[in-house]
Amino acid sequence: MQLHLSTWPEVEDYLTRSRGIIFPIGSTEQHGPTGLIGTDAICAEVVAKGVGEATGALVGPTINVGMALHHLAFPGSVSLRPSTLIALIQDYVKPLARNGFERFYFINGHGGNVASMKAAFSETYAAIADANLANAGQVRCKLANWYQSNAVGELAQQLYGDQEGSHATPSEVALTQFIYPETIKRSPLSPAIAPTGRSIYSATDFRQFYADGRMGSNPALATPEHGQQFYELAVKELSNRYLAFLQEA
Repeated sequence: MQLHLSTWPEVEDYLTRSRGIIFPIGSTEQHGPTGLIGTDAICAEVVAKGVGEATGALVGPTINVGMALHHLAFPGSVSLRPSTLIALIQDYVKPLARNGFERFYFINGHGGNVASMKAAFSETYAAIADANLANAGQVRCKLANWYQSNAVGELAQQLYGDQEGSHATPSEVALTQFIYPETIKRSPLSPAIAPTGRSIYSATDFRQFYADGRMGSNPALATPEHGQQFYELAVKELSNRYLAFLQEA
């Protein structure tokens, strides 16, 4: 069940059965010479929809743009400031909490969102308390990084070893290939395994060291078949975690 494809009476009826909602959140940023700019949002969205179907959860619209300031030296990348993302999460959660939602499960596809999302949750709890909502004490937010699911990590290690890397990874590229096989990009990568080990500072610094946008990865190893495996594992694990989240005190 998707929020934007539902009517308000359908949502009101849903709230008689569940107080949980899932939001996919990703980013719109470069993913190397062969990775789609929408990779993080695509991955989060497809996994979230799968979890929604498996659990009967309501799935909200995808937050496609995240905190990706460090990618802005590459054409096509866009970003929210951390403060903007924090404000956005508050503006998503507060009205839904006012109408009875109490469990907000954000399925995330972008590591750069993590710090801002944790800050957003803290500020959201405070804002809801200040608003004196009747259910303020029951509102919970949780961030679930699909790429850090135990089963996903184990499979990535089996398939790619130290060529998985940390950005423009073959696992996330494989998932986009499974979803959009018509968009598969093939291009020689040099070096095959991207450099790693450098801390990220400014966008300019990022591009100077990680010249083609990859970080320690070899996305040429990705296949749509791998992507299907990652999808099935992520949906299964996050479905179980979401159902457990609904039962938390």
